[in-house]
Amino acid sequence: MRVAVYHNNADIRIEERAVPAIGAGEALVRIRASGICGSDVMEWYRVPKAPIVLGHEVAGDVVAVGEGVTQWAEGDRVVVSHHVPCDECRYCRNGDHTACHTLHTTNFDPGGFCEYVRVPALQTAKGMLRLPDDVTYEQGSFVEPLGCVVRAQVRAGVREGSTVLVVGSGISGLLHIRLALALGAGRVLATDVSPYRLDWARRSGAHAAFDALEAGDSLPDLVREANDGDLADLVLLCTGAPSAIDQSLACLDSGATYVFFAPPPPGAPYPMPIADLWRREVTVRTAYGAAPIDLAHALELIADGSVRVDDLVTHRLPLDRIAEGFALVADASESVKVVVEP
Repeated sequence: MRVAVYHNNADIRIEERAVPAIGAGEALVRIRASGICGSDVMEWYRVPKAPIVLGHEVAGDVVAVGEGVTQWAEGDRVVVSHHVPCDECRYCRNGDHTACHTLHTTNFDPGGFCEYVRVPALQTAKGMLRLPDDVTYEQGSFVEPLGCVVRAQVRAGVREGSTVLVVGSGISGLLHIRLALALGAGRVLATDVSPYRLDWARRSGAHAAFDALEAGDSLPDLVREANDGDLADLVLLCTGAPSAIDQSLACLDSGATYVFFAPPPPGAPYPMPIADLWRREVTVRTAYGAAPIDLAHALELIADGSVRVDDLVTHRLPLDRIAEGFALVADASESVKVVVEP
């Protein structure tokens, strides 16, 4: 089979490898759609692990199952989770599934940017979801990224009628806009530095979208103007740019919640006005990844039309053009979602 081996954003090589052999409890899945995630092009995160086959936003067909597998059969259309929790440790019992050690050590083999993946027994049992007949593979590839967004907003507690500010309108930010509206937010505002992405924020339903560079220190005033004089109840940081922190923290209302959804590079300073946040009882939290329960919720939202995703795909590329896809995602000026079709 063909695989795309990542060395860095400018060096991705197509190689031939044997189709993985599966064992008892495992499944072999033919990949039909695999999305390129923004985290795939974070070189500080990916290059130390290279050479590696990336890709974790996948949907495809079961082509074989190992001994003992009864819930799946050849021909089943599925979404496969690359990470699954144990559901038994204290983190899982507390609902903190993405803190589970097992979740951080599981993956499918070799990665989603190839033709076939071996799904280990734990993922086969707990981490595969059946695609409804009317959900395409391409839509299925959004289950993982939307699942991460679902986890962040559900845990942050989006309230009906609340005002949400999404900072950064890349693919994650756009999904946050759409989910917040689906969950009943009364007003959703967005920022970015790219006119292209700001246009997409408006197309995704944002009531107002602000150029963060033009706004500068005036962003809180713009938020108030768009929100009947009030600041935001929930701020979702969807960019790793340190400059966005001070700007967006100033947009928090008293009693509001701030979510770090995107990570900065290691060592990047994140100044926090702790005394001010303390006095105004602001909640600061992080959101990492998704568990199968979040993926199931995301699939329901896609299947019932609550969150539209198909219009977000701007580029569809075969595996042998994956380097072009990585360049598009890394540049981020003329693409929203790039999907690889191995």
